[in-house]
Amino acid sequence: MSAFDQLVPLPGSEKSAPEATPLQTLDPNEVLTVTVRIRRKQPMAPLVSTSNPVENVVSRAAYAGRFGADPAVIKQVEAFATTYDLSLVDQSAARRTVLLRGTVAQMERAFGVLLTNYRTADGIEFRGRTGPINVPMELVDAIEGVFGLDNRPQAQAHFQVLKNGVGAHIAPLATNVSFTPPQLASLYNFPTGVTGKGQSIAIIELGGGFRKADITTYFAGLGLKPPTVVAVSVDGGLNAPSTADGADGEVMLDIEVAGAVAPGATIVVYFAPNTDQGFLDAITTAIHDTKYKPSVISISWGAAEKNWTPQALTSFNQAFQAAAALGITVCAAAGDTGSDDSVGDGKAHVDFPSSSPFVLACGGTKLTASGNSISAEVVWHESKTSATGGGISDAFDLPDYQQKSHVPPSVNDKKRKGRGVPDVAAVADPATGYAVRVDGSNLIIGGTSAVAPLMAGLIALINQQRGKAVGFIHPIIYANPKAFRDITQGNNSTTTGNKGYTAVAGWDACTGLGVPDGKQLATVLGGSTTA
Repeated sequence: MSAFDQLVPLPGSEKSAPEATPLQTLDPNEVLTVTVRIRRKQPMAPLVSTSNPVENVVSRAAYAGRFGADPAVIKQVEAFATTYDLSLVDQSAARRTVLLRGTVAQMERAFGVLLTNYRTADGIEFRGRTGPINVPMELVDAIEGVFGLDNRPQAQAHFQVLKNGVGAHIAPLATNVSFTPPQLASLYNFPTGVTGKGQSIAIIELGGGFRKADITTYFAGLGLKPPTVVAVSVDGGLNAPSTADGADGEVMLDIEVAGAVAPGATIVVYFAPNTDQGFLDAITTAIHDTKYKPSVISISWGAAEKNWTPQALTSFNQAFQAAAALGITVCAAAGDTGSDDSVGDGKAHVDFPSSSPFVLACGGTKLTASGNSISAEVVWHESKTSATGGGISDAFDLPDYQQKSHVPPSVNDKKRKGRGVPDVAAVADPATGYAVRVDGSNLIIGGTSAVAPLMAGLIALINQQRGKAVGFIHPIIYANPKAFRDITQGNNSTTTGNKGYTAVAGWDACTGLGVPDGKQLATVLGGSTTA
């Protein structure tokens, strides 16, 4: 018996058969690249605690040495690849990643899988697999996950374009129902006299693109100098703008909201394919980017927890833990279809990656304002397909920082005490949405997609004030709920059985702690309220 010839199932890698038609079109000589995630050489302290982790930040160089992949394990993975005629594309101890390339036939042999092309009812074609991935017995304890064998679409963009009050279709810019990001920054009392100068905001995108002409026009209309916007390609993903009714709406919303709140920041957009591999690689690339060094990451894509493999939930969550250790704040949209989260099985679900305990989960409200004052703000819930996500995680336990927040048990079994989602909220209802520009059109867009870059912009302002990054803020904000304006009206119940959550005084699974008062939040996070 030679090395690496005994393959065993990789725990957590099991995938169910796709709900699609199998095709006989997969060429055994087609070349693909897979991402092998290696476990940390030593475990990290939990960080999810009521103690203040902000001062326990490690540098990127120190992180790689202490918590990266063991170089000996990387060499083992490379030896395994050689045994199965796979090529080494790249490796990173900090990202704990080895990229391997080979043909379909070689990958099937190396990982003990059967790959097949599929087509969905709406015509989307992808490569899929069923069951577990197999890895050499010598490596099963060292490998955290293998991604890229299956490239079915993983996530949805959480934005909705206003049409006739609600919905996700293109419409001409309506009047008196929208806000520009600077108007929201004023209404929400964001710090003034700072621009995010010296900060980099990372934005993760799984499709679409931006046009510089739109950015120039949009910021000129706001009377602002356009921010520097940089595109980074991950796994072949590109800045590829097409039409306003596609993913371009997400990309432009994210850039324009974050950039208008923090126009002095550099906006770095990481484009990757919409697969679990592309999504993970974009996140780890941003976290460990030694060129742009983002201090905050905005993610507006996600899917219900049940749509992820355990290996994906683990690897993403560990990546977010790394971000926390490096002093990076990660903001993610909580979803746009209420407690159902587009699952349709009658149970309440929460969206991932917002449900990671290391991510600032961003929920949504409906905002009414008069001049420069807020008249009313309630939970966003226009319909069963237009409402804020939120609920109790099935994948992650209740973190220490939420122990005193009266997080209720899951409405599914009235027992499960899990991570409560969201943490914070801001306007997301497209009926009171964001005025943006996409592919030459002026649109009103809502969705919790808008809240993530809004919060990222706020964090960038506070980081500039402090002179250093606030990083993992959860223990501090949960200890200082008065930095938020509580939202106490509305619910997000959208399942067929009407299961969901209702806004109450204090934290709730619709709007979290509430809407931040920007200057008060800056104070509790250690920034001054003046420039």
